[in-house]
Amino acid sequence: MDYATLKVIWWVLIGVLLIGFAITDGFDMGAAILLPFIAKTDEERRIVINTVGATWEGNQVWFITAGGAMFAAWPLAYAASFSGFYFAMLLVLFSLFFRPVGFDYRGKRVNVRWRQGWDWGLFLGGCVPALVFGVAFGNLLQGVPFSYDSDLRVTYHGSFFALLNPFALLCGLVSVSMLSAHGAAFVKTKTEGIVAERASKALRLFAGLTIVFFLISGALVATLIGGYTITSPAPLDTVANPLLKSVEAGPSLWLTNYGLYPWTALAPAAGLLGGALAVVLATSRFERLAFLSTSLQIVGVILTAGFSMFPFIMPSSLDPRSSLTVWDATSSKMTLQIMLIAVIIFLPIVLAYTAWVYRVMRGKITSSAIKENEHTLY
Repeated sequence: MDYATLKVIWWVLIGVLLIGFAITDGFDMGAAILLPFIAKTDEERRIVINTVGATWEGNQVWFITAGGAMFAAWPLAYAASFSGFYFAMLLVLFSLFFRPVGFDYRGKRVNVRWRQGWDWGLFLGGCVPALVFGVAFGNLLQGVPFSYDSDLRVTYHGSFFALLNPFALLCGLVSVSMLSAHGAAFVKTKTEGIVAERASKALRLFAGLTIVFFLISGALVATLIGGYTITSPAPLDTVANPLLKSVEAGPSLWLTNYGLYPWTALAPAAGLLGGALAVVLATSRFERLAFLSTSLQIVGVILTAGFSMFPFIMPSSLDPRSSLTVWDATSSKMTLQIMLIAVIIFLPIVLAYTAWVYRVMRGKITSSAIKENEHTLY
């Protein structure tokens, strides 16, 4: 297998890992975001918490695996992104701390303030990462202010607060609303009664908001937000040196791939279709189909960003030539080959085990189940 093909394969695999993380851990975050709003009593909140209680730790493996894959396959992008987004990553990390301690310590005391405090901690553990991930994608679409010198030393010239620009915050709203809808769909499949009814209303609201925010973001990308294109490519089998190419920035360049490869338009269409189906199915009895619809919405939104930017991974707004792409930010051919063999062996095992776990944990969380397992459930 030639080096260029391996690079594209790893672009696809990392995209799969990110989508897997968004779909699995996404409904955990979404359920946490909705917790203070769709569950009013302590029993109702325990029901919502236990819809994800059995699987949330395993779902985070997708996040860790995606980060590890980026480190091994795209070392330059990993180094540059963790320099530029350092404080944002710390914010994600600190907010994620609320999840394990929130799940484990919430039930240690039968005290209203104690439990409500941990409920809001779980909310932050779901909302903050979802917002930051969206903001990160918004900044990638605009370009990140970093550059390489002649010795390939990377320097980041921005600040944390500069990341919180209007377009990036809009992309953050896309992420928060999208995962909230996904979480509502999952809670709907796992509950009944008043909690399921509230989850249905939340599903309709946030799936509709995702469509609106997604359309506004797309319109801005097509009009105001510039894109990037490679004007003088380096050889595809070159070493990881981004300075061997020439890059230009300009308006509407993120739409180029949709003209060259019309089939890529299926991505935004899937995002809109999934959201529309979720709105229609929100109050129906087709719970699993509604969940599949929000999953389709997630796939469509993430693929839209990926297809728009390809082959760019992390464009530079300060020095476009320093932009990192699939072609010049990857590891050696041998590294990609060894990792691909590991993926071929272990990914099917992980998927089979995950499917088995969800099959074993299927079924609804009810009030009677909470009362019967007072000291074993969260």
